Amino acid sequence: MKKKLVVLTGAGISAESGLKTFRNHDGLWENFKIEDVATPEAWKKNPEMVLRFYNERRQNVLSAQPNAAHLTLADLEHHFDIQIITQNIDDLHERAGSKNVLHLHGEILKMRSERNAQLITGIRKAIQLGDLAKDGAQYRPHIVWFGEEVPMLELAIPSLMEADYFVLIGSSLAVYPAAGLLQFVPDQAPKYILDPNIPKITYKNALYIEKQATIGIEELKIKLLAAIDDNNKKT
Repeated sequence: MKKKLVVLTGAGISAESGLKTFRNHDGLWENFKIEDVATPEAWKKNPEMVLRFYNERRQNVLSAQPNAAHLTLADLEHHFDIQIITQNIDDLHERAGSKNVLHLHGEILKMRSERNAQLITGIRKAIQLGDLAKDGAQYRPHIVWFGEEVPMLELAIPSLMEADYFVLIGSSLAVYPAAGLLQFVPDQAPKYILDPNIPKITYKNALYIEKQATIGIEELKIKLLAAIDDNNKKT
């Protein structure tokens, strides 16, 4: 039976595919104010601006390609039962071949009714004002905005609690509630932190790889496979 590996990914893993992060130098929030494009209040005040912002993000995602980190995580499914939990709204994990991906903050290639969060459909073109869902309400991006609940947390927490191994890639863990997810990982589970700027937090049984995702991913793979071998020898 394969060991359960839970991987939490942030913007850093997709940055190497050419997608801008939000907080780093020259990130999206240097050019846009959060309150103008990523809150329910912004949607009520100026939905056209919000749609334009996310329409641009969607086209950027469609132009991007999975990188070595995405592809290696998909390949590791030959060795582990993997659950990927991502803070990213792109589909690069899926395109790389990962089968179990949970998006905490929504998906840019989906839209939903502004009235009913359950009326969701795929979208690859621009969303326009006047594009209506089946309930007659305006379609909005299927994104969790600041100030909104994060419904996928309820699905993420049980997976974290069952983790035999845990990996964090490309996340500063600066945003809650995602930043609090690591408290649910068992203390005894080995933890691997891959990031060029290691979060200033210490974890029990943690190994730190202070590199970019595409550079450190092979080292991470080697260490994970070695951990499996050691575990098999003990049992």
